[in-house]
Amino acid sequence: MNKYIAELFGTAVLVLMGCGSVVLTGYGTAFPLGMLPIAFAFGLSVMAMAYGIGPISGCHINPAVTLGVWSAGRMPFSEAIGYIISQCIGGIIGASILYLLVTGKLAGYDVAKAGLGQNGWGDGYLGAYGTGSAMIAEFVGTLIFLVAILGVTQKNGGHPGTAGLAIGLTLVLIHIVFINVTGVSVNPARSLGPALFVGGNALAQLWLFLIVPSVGGIVAGLLFKAKLFEA
Repeated sequence: MNKYIAELFGTAVLVLMGCGSVVLTGYGTAFPLGMLPIAFAFGLSVMAMAYGIGPISGCHINPAVTLGVWSAGRMPFSEAIGYIISQCIGGIIGASILYLLVTGKLAGYDVAKAGLGQNGWGDGYLGAYGTGSAMIAEFVGTLIFLVAILGVTQKNGGHPGTAGLAIGLTLVLIHIVFINVTGVSVNPARSLGPALFVGGNALAQLWLFLIVPSVGGIVAGLLFKAKLFEA
């Protein structure tokens, strides 16, 4: 049970701190330079949780990571389901805390208009990229992320002592490159929480951030299971 609680807590922290860097700081409207602190907020959140809850659950805090670990043959499906449920609940809790913070602003805060750090694409969203570009960015970003995770944590040739640092910096890199396309999800739970509170287009586009990163995670796991990336 501790594993599931750890995954819930870690995912809540990731959503609160990552999305909070978008809506509480002003960085979300300060692009392109504003993308750097946002990228580091997401990456540092993962790194902090990797060292904080990693010894308990492995710190997946991302359904795509769990699916990648499962497809690589490193965990049973029954346990993976529990992880994913915990992560989704954690993502919603993190978004709810952020929602309470922004709606407590004395000058008022319109969540439907100003957002909650939700992912998206198309006209009116960051770089205004199309659906195809959004799918490519999310698939490639997730694939890179999972290759880094599965590689640095493998039994032979892995580097568990520095895994948190490597994984966190990889997420920073992915954000720097792809944030203008989709805001970067590579994590269905990260997208789920904010979309539920913002509604509208964020909820209508949620399908891409649930499906594509999950597929990317599974593909990465299969590459390791096929011994293509194993040491």
